[in-house]
Amino acid sequence: MKFRLVQDQRETFPVRVLCDVLGVSPAGYCAWRDRPESPRKAANRALVAEIRRVHMAHRRRYGAPRVHAALRAEGLTASRGRVERLMHQHGIRAMTPRRFRVCTTDSQHDLPIAPNRLDQKFVASRPNQVWLADMTYVPTEEGWLYLAVVLDLCTRKIVGWAMRDHMRVELTIAALIMAIQRQKPASGLIHHSDRGSQYAAADYRKILRKAGMVQSMSRKGNCWAEPIRGSVERSSME
Repeated sequence: MKFRLVQDQRETFPVRVLCDVLGVSPAGYCAWRDRPESPRKAANRALVAEIRRVHMAHRRRYGAPRVHAALRAEGLTASRGRVERLMHQHGIRAMTPRRFRVCTTDSQHDLPIAPNRLDQKFVASRPNQVWLADMTYVPTEEGWLYLAVVLDLCTRKIVGWAMRDHMRVELTIAALIMAIQRQKPASGLIHHSDRGSQYAAADYRKILRKAGMVQSMSRKGNCWAEPIRGSVERSSME
């Protein structure tokens, strides 16, 4: 619409100049501008306001399908195509989340490093013979949460876990204490982890010694934890 373009650019260029460039008359533009708003246009303007409200309420993460679903849940009956068209016309779009990587292993420390007693032999003949410990992170609407787990190598079951909004040593200790209290393992169990400071910390090693466990750590730069991560996806934390 040429008149719409004149309307949008009237603060930047004189109306007469815009009309001359677009080949329309200033009188025609004024007649268009002063024409009463049609019911359809008024409805679209009101719908755009509702779309913006829903879009902002969900931190601009919703695209047209989810905005449409949210409006329908509130009783508004606009079609999905209409919502999509209006969002496109007004530049309302879902924000693409930035790629975010969290490093859960801090091996740059001066804490004691245990030898690798497994040496990539991820085999156990009975429960409570070898435990694997690891951490990961989970994105939520409230931010990132960190999950520490302890897995029994024989049964592939999670025997201890903890979740926090940080990855300090308290997180891994909570998961370890849960595993010990639930399983009550005998002395000699091998506890294997990466070289992270959370597992090398004095308080963590103290709990291992008190429980009679033998600590083992992977070699530097060795991605040993795939067995535990695959099992976390398949196992329950109950």
